[in-house]
Amino acid sequence: MPGDVARPQGELFASNNTATITDPADARLQDPLDDFSVQVSAMTVQNLALPVRSTRVDGVYWSQDNNRMTYERSRAFELACVDGDDLYSIGEQVGRRFGQESVLTFEYLPAGDTRVNAVAVEVPGVDRVRFHDVLLTDPAARAALSGGSVTEDGWLILIADVKDIGIARRLVDAAGGRWQDVAIQYG
Repeated sequence: MPGDVARPQGELFASNNTATITDPADARLQDPLDDFSVQVSAMTVQNLALPVRSTRVDGVYWSQDNNRMTYERSRAFELACVDGDDLYSIGEQVGRRFGQESVLTFEYLPAGDTRVNAVAVEVPGVDRVRFHDVLLTDPAARAALSGGSVTEDGWLILIADVKDIGIARRLVDAAGGRWQDVAIQYG
């Protein structure tokens, strides 16, 4: 519905963690990030955007700068009343405020939109440790995707450049997901 102001128009993936966590059983990965969620939601409102939903996710990220893989408790924020520039600006602010190497933003676009240059791939049935191990052994996927997030109920979320969809597919298959179960959002 075009008039629905609460309809998400983009996502922001962020954390307040600055530590390198290599143990998937590390207690810091149990943090619900509730205070962080409130702080980021307040930042979005200050930017005249509407925080619709915040979901805890377990991130697995490769830092090209630091040449290391880390687990990270993160949140995926769905935002309304935003466009790509707004998302980028909010992401930059969140990154500075919480000392993050990067904050991932994704603007939802219709499939045929000429601005589409990325996809969000979501697939059920992926374990974060298996995803970590597969990503660690795939240098091309690390370079192209830098990581991904796994929801608490086992949905892998990958944001990929359109040209890297084949790499995303290979990673999904290797991590135990089934490409035929993938949901794709364009952005």
